[in-house]
Amino acid sequence: MAIIKILHTLFGIFGNITGLFLFLAPMITFKRVIMNKSTEQFSGIPYVMTLLNCLLSTWYGLPFVSPNNMLVSIINGTGAGLEAFYVLVFLIFAPKKEKAKISGILFVVLSIFSTVALVSMLALHGNKRKVFSGFAAAIFSIIMYGSPLSIMRLVIKTKSVEYMPFFLSLFVFLCGTSWFVYGLLGKDPFIAVPNGVGSFLGTAQLILYAIYRENKGQIKKGEEDGRVEMELEKPYEKEIPNTQNSDAKV
Repeated sequence: MAIIKILHTLFGIFGNITGLFLFLAPMITFKRVIMNKSTEQFSGIPYVMTLLNCLLSTWYGLPFVSPNNMLVSIINGTGAGLEAFYVLVFLIFAPKKEKAKISGILFVVLSIFSTVALVSMLALHGNKRKVFSGFAAAIFSIIMYGSPLSIMRLVIKTKSVEYMPFFLSLFVFLCGTSWFVYGLLGKDPFIAVPNGVGSFLGTAQLILYAIYRENKGQIKKGEEDGRVEMELEKPYEKEIPNTQNSDAKV
């Protein structure tokens, strides 16, 4: 029993470390945005949706919602702060139309989080509060982990991993696997299930990288139409297809 508790804590700590790398990954993109004073073709939607995931996961990990999950709150609270910074920078440098769009989505995101928090606090107690908050956090965690599906499709189509960074794929796998095991050891399906999905998708990305690693940088000019070529420019920064980025996945 003691060994399980120790392993539970160790996997949580490792999940915090790998999750932090995922949340810090967009820093390179936003350094470019700040230097160029333009969001160019980047989409702000992944960052707003990841912010929602982080807020819900932070809430779920709090002791009065879900006991023994403070490590979940720590990394996702950190992630929420970083994602809020990314969204703020995006709003500062985005064109008016995009700024209005992201502001509207941000309003919806904050409304969803506020609703979940208020309902769970005022109307629910004990296990019902945990289940309600857990379902909300799990749903958006799965959506966040599903964001790389578009780049995986492009890798298969172009047979090139030029636009699928190895280390980002690696940390998606490590982060998802760490929290998956953490959830299993803690017998918490709301952590294990979405991160199991993340681990699976991270594994799939690494397999694709192993298959097509020799073709890096060999995409033929004119192979894709204009829309896809634009998507290839920075696929991890484009809109989440079913809402990936990027980051942690709890």
